[in-house]
Amino acid sequence: MTLRITQAGTLSLLQDLGRFGYQHVGVTPGGPMDTHAFYWANRLLDNACNATQIEITMGPFHAIFEKDTTFSLCGADVVALLNNKEISNWQSWVAKSGDVLTLSYPRNGLRTYLAVAGGFDIPKTLGSTSTVLRDQFGGITQKGQKLCDGDILPYQPNVLPYCRRVTKDFIPDFESTIKIGVLPTCQFDQFSEEAKNDFFNQIYTLTPLMDRMGYRLEGKPIHFYQQDFISEGIALGAIQIPANGQPIILMRDRQTVGGYPKIGCVCNRDLNLLAQATPGTKIKFFIQDLFEAEAELQQEQQYFFNV
Repeated sequence: MTLRITQAGTLSLLQDLGRFGYQHVGVTPGGPMDTHAFYWANRLLDNACNATQIEITMGPFHAIFEKDTTFSLCGADVVALLNNKEISNWQSWVAKSGDVLTLSYPRNGLRTYLAVAGGFDIPKTLGSTSTVLRDQFGGITQKGQKLCDGDILPYQPNVLPYCRRVTKDFIPDFESTIKIGVLPTCQFDQFSEEAKNDFFNQIYTLTPLMDRMGYRLEGKPIHFYQQDFISEGIALGAIQIPANGQPIILMRDRQTVGGYPKIGCVCNRDLNLLAQATPGTKIKFFIQDLFEAEAELQQEQQYFFNV
């Protein structure tokens, strides 16, 4: 009743929706980088929305199902093989005992989510199975370690009487240039009009300095007269402007407090696009209407949480 990993790839982590209620003591929530793909992988199997999955960054990834189950794959555009036969992403499939799953490096995108019916049976740390390497929380050892070759993940055998696929309308395009909506934050009005014009009227490049904690961008520097703010709580998607003027977008494993000025915050929808972006991706920012962003989030949560 296990998934035996024979090749874990560059970075494969167990994730649920995250670890909440502990930021005041410095514990980041963590959770899946691309919640859109994560939600769909569970929805295809009628899992609870918080059921634990594997977040596979880059790959390659090989595993053997040691008990019958239904599984799903969502996220990056990878070549996926089940017993050397190609299968589609954004879909659920039946695996028999002994079946071998192989995922290549992505052709587009960065992260793939692998879910099994009922979720993986993993002990929780502070109420969550999410793996945060920096904080040393979560995962199969509960010490924040990434998955390794030979790891065994338990699950309950459960073959569903159907297989499903996500319709094309809900499958994102992983483009070389993405538009990112920004919600102005409390320090937005402290930036000069020139700085705001520079920020919204240029195209940034995503650098290789990117991980689950933050994404560094490169472009014309944004100047801000003050750099000695008192540290304050950090929200998911906050866009910090450090002294060199190059924006940093804070992601799922971000620090819980910080003192850099923040020009805005990336909306939830576009964080998922950003999570699949690779180095060299071009990024153009625009001001996102707060009420539109709230309505989009509520619509998504109602769809996935009320099942």
